[in-house]
Amino acid sequence: MRIFRISFVNQGKVYLLYAEAVRQADVYGFVEVEGLIFGEASALVIDPQEEKLKNEFAGVTRTLIPMHAVIRVDEVEKRGECKILDLDEKSNISPFPSTFYSPHKRSDT
Repeated sequence: MRIFRISFVNQGKVYLLYAEAVRQADVYGFVEVEGLIFGEASALVIDPQEEKLKNEFAGVTRTLIPMHAVIRVDEVEKRGECKILDLDEKSNISPFPSTFYSPHKRSDT
């Protein structure tokens, strides 16, 4: 079985997931990720970060990630830990500018 590690930016955080398949989606500008792989349910040590990701993607068979949010896709020999990492000021990763408009408070009022 092939295993892929996918790193992408979502809501100001870097998500690190493992999946069985990664390909260009039929929807233009998206990457299709299918067969998400999480840790064993019978494992003695439960990682709260991985549990959060497992709950977030519960029931998801396939997800589409915007192409500009993808940082990297690697084919790996074995699965590692799924993680959510914070972006800090020292990070060399910067999220692509969003199209969402957020009005700024004017200082002259």
